Amino acid sequence: MKKVFVNILRVKKFKTAFLFLISCSTFPFVSSQSLLTPEEAVNIALQNNFGILVARNNADIAKINNSPGAAGMLPTISANASANLTNNNVNTELINNTQIVKPSSQAVSKSAGLALSWVLFDGGKMFITKSKLNKLEDLGNTYYKDTIQQTVYNVMVAYYNVVSQKQQLNSVNEAINFGNEQVKILQKSFDAGLTSKSSLLQAKIDLNVFKESAINQQFAIIAAKRALNQILARDSDAVFDVVDSITNTYVPDKNMLLQKLDSSNLSIYAAQKQIEVARMILREYNATRLPKITLSAGYNLSIIDNNASNVTYSRSYGPTIGATISIPIFQAGTINRQASIARIQLSTANYNFKKISLLINTQLQNTLNQYDNLRQLLDIEKENELMAKENVDIALKRLQLGQATSLEVRQAQESYVNSQTRRINFEYSLKMVEIKLKQLVAEL
Repeated sequence: MKKVFVNILRVKKFKTAFLFLISCSTFPFVSSQSLLTPEEAVNIALQNNFGILVARNNADIAKINNSPGAAGMLPTISANASANLTNNNVNTELINNTQIVKPSSQAVSKSAGLALSWVLFDGGKMFITKSKLNKLEDLGNTYYKDTIQQTVYNVMVAYYNVVSQKQQLNSVNEAINFGNEQVKILQKSFDAGLTSKSSLLQAKIDLNVFKESAINQQFAIIAAKRALNQILARDSDAVFDVVDSITNTYVPDKNMLLQKLDSSNLSIYAAQKQIEVARMILREYNATRLPKITLSAGYNLSIIDNNASNVTYSRSYGPTIGATISIPIFQAGTINRQASIARIQLSTANYNFKKISLLINTQLQNTLNQYDNLRQLLDIEKENELMAKENVDIALKRLQLGQATSLEVRQAQESYVNSQTRRINFEYSLKMVEIKLKQLVAEL
């Protein structure tokens, strides 16, 4: 009888090993994957992310547009040339009764020249426009930096989501180990006639449920990795591994963050620049009310060859110079309408700045409070997890001694798994709060 019992145990051990090999072939070993650190993920995103590339192009466009020529400070020079051929039948009678008849007479005219136009004075509008272009370039760089900050934030969120999902899988695998131990104990007890088959079957069912959770968690990890690869602008199925844990050593300085917010937050800074740009636009429209002086100069060459005229050949050349003054008197109210709209836009920019400033300050206060709450919850849950782990170990030992029921062990296991899940979620949420605080003051 003892020999038969030993053979049964060997068969069961073989089945367990066989199932383990199948599970290993189904899910690739994590250790064979290259480790991607958070810093490396950020560097990849800074080089490849399409949002950053678009923002950089927009910043480059603003830089190119910021030039004296675009502001109207420089002259325009053009070269012109023309040639005309005219074929006429001429029949002319002069006052002295002389008649001139020239069938199919040709007239050829040619001209070439250089023309220069230079606005010398436009009410100071060109200088206002140049100042506006400076601010637009600065605004483009601000949007570029803000896009970088937002992309880094998205990368960190996606990266630590993978870490969190990986930790959840480790928790489930630990529950599977406990389940295997429970099944082994109940199997021995059942074989000895000390436990009902119902308890053994329920333990196996519970174990299979945890195995199903592990499969689902594997697919959750795959989905989280694909989301991160998308932000990194690389192949969605690129294989990589992440760090095993989430560190939470950051301690925010509330006073420092509040003092730094208004001067460092990129959304607030951009809103300030929008006010300055709106103010420059209003000044531009007001400058168009003043006179405009334009210098014009050139050099012209003209040649006329006409056999139908008394003067059959003519050539003229030489420089020209002049100036034009334009005084706006009435433009059907166009300037007034434009200035009125610009004042409204300036008012809107001020309202938008106040709205964004209030929103960001409120967001910082809420995030700081959230950090304090999560820190307290995490400390409590770490203590719960230690007690739940000890409770599982005690329940398994008592089950082995026949002093506990299978239900008590299952409840202890569920309590431990739930505690681990809460702790992992708190750690992930606390990391997200840390990243958000750094983003608000442009420290990512």
